[in-house]
Amino acid sequence: MALATRSDLRNVAIVAHVDHGKTTLVDAMLRQTNSFAEHAHLEERAMDSNELEREKGITILAKNTAISYKGEHATDGPITINVIDTPGHADFGGEVERGLSMVDGVVLLVDASEGPLPQTRFVLRKALEAKLPVILLVNKTDRPDARIDEVVVESQDLLIGLASDMVDDVPDLDLDAVLDVPVVYASGKAGRASSNKPANGELPDSEDLEPLFEAILEHIPAPQYDDEHPLQAHVTNLDASPFLGRLALLRIFNGTLKKGQTVAWVRHDGDVHNVRVTELMITKALDRYPAESAGPGDIVAVAGFADIMIGDTLADPEDVRALPAITVDDPAISMTIGTNTSPLMGKVKGHKLTARMVKDRLDRELIGNVSLKVLDIGRPDAWEVQGRGELALAILVEQMRREGYELTVGKPQVVTKRIDGKVHEPYEHLTIDAPEEHLGAITQLLAARKGRMENMANHGTGWVRMEFIVPSRGLIGFRSEFLTATRGTGIANALAHGYGEWAGAITTRNNGSIVADRSGVVTPFAIIALQERMSFFVQPTEEVYEGMVIGENSRNDDMDVNITKEKKLTNMRQSSADNFESMTPPRVLTLEESLEFAREDECVEVTPEHVRIRKVELDAQARQRSYSRLKKQSE
Repeated sequence: MALATRSDLRNVAIVAHVDHGKTTLVDAMLRQTNSFAEHAHLEERAMDSNELEREKGITILAKNTAISYKGEHATDGPITINVIDTPGHADFGGEVERGLSMVDGVVLLVDASEGPLPQTRFVLRKALEAKLPVILLVNKTDRPDARIDEVVVESQDLLIGLASDMVDDVPDLDLDAVLDVPVVYASGKAGRASSNKPANGELPDSEDLEPLFEAILEHIPAPQYDDEHPLQAHVTNLDASPFLGRLALLRIFNGTLKKGQTVAWVRHDGDVHNVRVTELMITKALDRYPAESAGPGDIVAVAGFADIMIGDTLADPEDVRALPAITVDDPAISMTIGTNTSPLMGKVKGHKLTARMVKDRLDRELIGNVSLKVLDIGRPDAWEVQGRGELALAILVEQMRREGYELTVGKPQVVTKRIDGKVHEPYEHLTIDAPEEHLGAITQLLAARKGRMENMANHGTGWVRMEFIVPSRGLIGFRSEFLTATRGTGIANALAHGYGEWAGAITTRNNGSIVADRSGVVTPFAIIALQERMSFFVQPTEEVYEGMVIGENSRNDDMDVNITKEKKLTNMRQSSADNFESMTPPRVLTLEESLEFAREDECVEVTPEHVRIRKVELDAQARQRSYSRLKKQSE
């Protein structure tokens, strides 16, 4: 056994909280290393290739790019830097864990104003558990409200705090390396970085990102391997090509992989098959190019494996040594997804309606999404889908909607556990930044949702930061109320905090629903007559059905109304005409807002054209009977 090093290669992940500038920084790194052809059109946030990522402005899937660095610090020739751009939202934590399994170090981005936030803690903990070296990069130093010194201190405190918490779990953790983390100051948007601290609100003194590249080459170790060890490669991601079929993205740990080579494919259940590698591709910038061979440390894509899964191993057929499976945290939120059962189903030709189509699509999602679970609930047309958070599940439903599926989606629920005979539920660590005048409204809102304040700090800028421990149930539907309470100025970020005892009943919505009592078309006459007592989600001429939720009541009980009522016409002339100018415009709810709004006895009908809220039981009399039965049982 002789350890060797690939000095011409570095594998690094860029990790941070959502919206701290990871993807923008990768853009600047690609531009400054001339990774694109001279006339190539490069869009902003080039790594966010998914349509939903561009719309929402967040990274959902972990993706890799390869940068060929030929700058002043590449003394022995070009150095390939494989960069993994990871999501910043806690709901996509499975993507982060998968990304960290491919790299030898991380660049931790922290906003120069906001400082470390919950997802910063999450990704940092995962990096320390994997014993990866960390480079701290303070981004957006040119923000007018930057507080660079305080953010560096907060980040170092977070590192020390996490390291002390993990001493028992990771006994061989290098505390000296944790305490001596290098700091780089940058503005990803301006494409500048420096090891010298700029003044608050000013750009770094360097004209480019050379100091960042220098830090990566110095502090991120080159891949090490055993030159006598047989082939070992780990499948960390999946992709698809219209010409080659399924592609497996893998990190080679030992040995050499060649095009046309026969390898042992070790599946996650232990089965071993000998399969030929039909195509081998390496990444340059954002594109893949055919290659003949790849060595230890390389991140490549291979074809020829029809149903390969994340976590599988490619090994030498004559000396099979499997790598450990990738482990991710358990799901905390679940929702029921099934076929559309409303009276308006199948109105548009070409939509995907059947249970078989929905189940096949959910099974396909499981292939590439390691943090998702699909469970059978004993019904042929519905399944329970479990994920990290509400947003992750809403993104899945939105993707299916755009692909032409019609679905019925239940209200998000928490995944409970029974520990020592008692029911335990997931809790979240919630961090809120808001103007101090909204302090009372926020604490009142979270007290009703069983939230417990852990910490509060005022930075003297008129803003206050509060930290709460809240049951995950209490955060379902929290976003819209929070934005109303803070007049759209508050920022809330949550992170899984583990399981605790059941917190008791939580009232998440005080207002009842307005329900249509018959099928028909919405009329302006009916809306104008009712709008003083309620707000509506539907517009005139829109089709409704019995049991469909069409608005929000001003009181806490549900109300059935006739929204299709028409004005009776007579042959008498009226002194005043109908005044439609007084009609209040409806609230058009997005998919996420609809899932937040729905109560336990309601679900969301999702079609490519419409998102509607409806009662699970459409018939008003049947609903009334079930309410009466529940009332008697509670007495």
